[in-house]
Amino acid sequence: MATVHIPSESKTLTHREEICAYLNGIGITYERWAPAHEVAEGAPPAEVLAAYAPEIERLKSEGGYVTADIIDVMPTTPGLEAMLNRFNSEHWHDEDEVRFILEGRGLFHIHPREGNVISITVEAGDLLRVPRGTWHWFDLCQEKRIRAIRLFQDMSGWTPHYTQSGADQGYEPVCFGPSYISPRRALD
Repeated sequence: MATVHIPSESKTLTHREEICAYLNGIGITYERWAPAHEVAEGAPPAEVLAAYAPEIERLKSEGGYVTADIIDVMPTTPGLEAMLNRFNSEHWHDEDEVRFILEGRGLFHIHPREGNVISITVEAGDLLRVPRGTWHWFDLCQEKRIRAIRLFQDMSGWTPHYTQSGADQGYEPVCFGPSYISPRRALD
């Protein structure tokens, strides 16, 4: 289950209903998915896409997405740091960023144009749709592992446009989750 951290309110959301309601309020779609049939960890992309075909087809129909693929990143991925550096600076895209997490964890920082930065830690089973034009950046969690289904309206529309705002400075790629204990609570 995703975790939403709202630093400006010193609040962390961990319940599905509150996560969906909060993210919906800033235009982000959040869902939990289960495969039509069991898929082994590390299964070939074609098998994974077939297992999630009903959900993928629904999203394609609703959002005008034309293709889906699998991205598979691990600590041994060649050029990993250069890849991460493309996405851990605040940017936006000309089309939606749609990710369904199969394995691993990642951290989306969202910077609503009228609001404060929030972070969303995603893990296996989480689907996130960040609408086109939304300012954001992405980091991997400490494990440096993520495998996800990506959906695209047009691959060329997914080019990052950097904001140069500096909002991404000073945010650590700290992933929150059920085992996270805030420093404030640890002192209580």
